[in-house]
Amino acid sequence: MDYEIERSAKCCTSTGREFAPGEPFFSALFASGAELKRCDYSKEAWQGPPQGNVGWWKSQMPDQTARRSYWAPNDVLLNFFDELAQQPERSDMRYVLALLLVRRRVMRMEEQHDDEGRKKLMLYCPRRDISYEVPAVAPDAARVEEIQQVLTKLLER
Repeated sequence: MDYEIERSAKCCTSTGREFAPGEPFFSALFASGAELKRCDYSKEAWQGPPQGNVGWWKSQMPDQTARRSYWAPNDVLLNFFDELAQQPERSDMRYVLALLLVRRRVMRMEEQHDDEGRKKLMLYCPRRDISYEVPAVAPDAARVEEIQQVLTKLLER
């Protein structure tokens, strides 16, 4: 079921103060009949999830003057994904990229299974009509930053 969630009012529900560009804030959703009502709170006004909320999250007010980054086209991401298959030492990067492609709906997760103690993702790419088996190699904390930098450098345009 899809719900329409209104955009941020760009000001704090509690104080009425307008959020500055780049300022972090919290949002909470409340059921109001068949609709959802959104309330935004400044960091100072936030005292944890309010009673009766059905969901909450932390966001950051966009900075309209900041340079906006764009991801490379999906075909470029898929080509890089295929290249990483030939580089077993970068299997953790391929796993992270696979999750990104699932999130972007370029690939679809068919199933997860455990093959002799090693978790694997079974993915399907409708664009290429190909199924992929990707070992679930979660990077350690030190490697996460490195993977993020490499993917950002290679894939942003």
